[in-house]
Amino acid sequence: MPNRMRRGGSWSAATDARPVASAPGLHFGARSYRRPVIGLLSLLVIAGVVALAVATFNGRFTKTVPVTVLSDRAGLLMDRGAKVKLNGAQIGSVSDVTTTADGRARLTLAVDPARLQLIPNNAHVQIAANTVFGAKSVEFTPPATPSDTALRAGQVLDADHVTVEVNTIFDDLNAVLSHIDPPKLNATLSAVSSAFSGRGELLGQSLTDMNEFLATFEPALPAFRQGFEALPTVAGAYADAAPDLMGIIRNATRISRTLTEKQPSLDRFLVSTIGMADLGNDVLGSNREPLAGLMHLLVPTTDLTNEYHEAITCSLQGITDFVRKPPAPVPGVNDLGALTLGIERYRYPQDLPKVAATGGPQCKGQLPLEFNTFPPKVIADIGTNPTRYGNQGILLNSDGLKQWLFGPIDGPPRNTAQWGQPG
Repeated sequence: MPNRMRRGGSWSAATDARPVASAPGLHFGARSYRRPVIGLLSLLVIAGVVALAVATFNGRFTKTVPVTVLSDRAGLLMDRGAKVKLNGAQIGSVSDVTTTADGRARLTLAVDPARLQLIPNNAHVQIAANTVFGAKSVEFTPPATPSDTALRAGQVLDADHVTVEVNTIFDDLNAVLSHIDPPKLNATLSAVSSAFSGRGELLGQSLTDMNEFLATFEPALPAFRQGFEALPTVAGAYADAAPDLMGIIRNATRISRTLTEKQPSLDRFLVSTIGMADLGNDVLGSNREPLAGLMHLLVPTTDLTNEYHEAITCSLQGITDFVRKPPAPVPGVNDLGALTLGIERYRYPQDLPKVAATGGPQCKGQLPLEFNTFPPKVIADIGTNPTRYGNQGILLNSDGLKQWLFGPIDGPPRNTAQWGQPG
């Protein structure tokens, strides 16, 4: 640098004749580039540290998986970096907030993969805030019955609820106040003030009475709630039965109209009924003992009729079918005869008649008799039994055949094995 020297009261510039390079240990080029390079490197290091801090804060070096949440609105203070919580603990952050084509808010979440396995795929999602003016966060809440399948990467969920904000309240309040006429509101408040003026004790007593009434009514709330729960079912049943109920009402209306129109005839019928009742009372009262005796005498007959009711039913049904049968094409009587082989004749004393059958007659399988069927044969204890064990059945060399050919033969009857015996 030039040196200034004072000469005779004035400054004069003097130039140092020595070159810079003449200083020992220094070179002109190295000294001119050293400081700028060091400064540039310092700036790069500082910028790198800042960028690394910003990237670390934004989670650039943290492995995450995306999850999308759709909501009607994102709310105020919902920006990138907002917290994503599960039961109050942070598990990720909001990586992006955009708007869909239909005006809904799309929130892209960056969730820790290890924490993603803890969230069921039917979890509830809501956008909440710790305070009224606080920043928003996305919160996952497991349902009462969580699913066994965990939330997967890339899944799209719908937000169930967004916290009400102050601006929303102010907007709603402003919309309400815009429809209120101040003079009318003032008149209404004045009327309310006049109505309650001097009636504080009565109002307090009314509140006390209402409190006592609610305390009395509170034990019945469970039954009242059950009634309300059953009301839809009952209402549905009445709705289903409404056409039938209306039909009953219409029929009742017609019946009442008919009774009104036929009232004189109904009166005459009632008078006649009363007269007949009086006459019947006289007849039954005077003949009470003979009628009681007659009823006692009819008891055996009715019991016997009850026991043989199946036979009577079969007989009447057969007579009915016979009456309805068309007549024969040719008048006359047809007699069909047939010869059958003889069976074992009665033996003494096993074939003596007995009256030991019980149960009454049977008509099962007889009427109507189906084609190619035979009614069951009922065997009762009446003495003789042609199908009992030991009967010879059809005898080719029977006594009846010999007597028919040769006349009466002495001696007891014999069976087919008695060849050459007398008789």
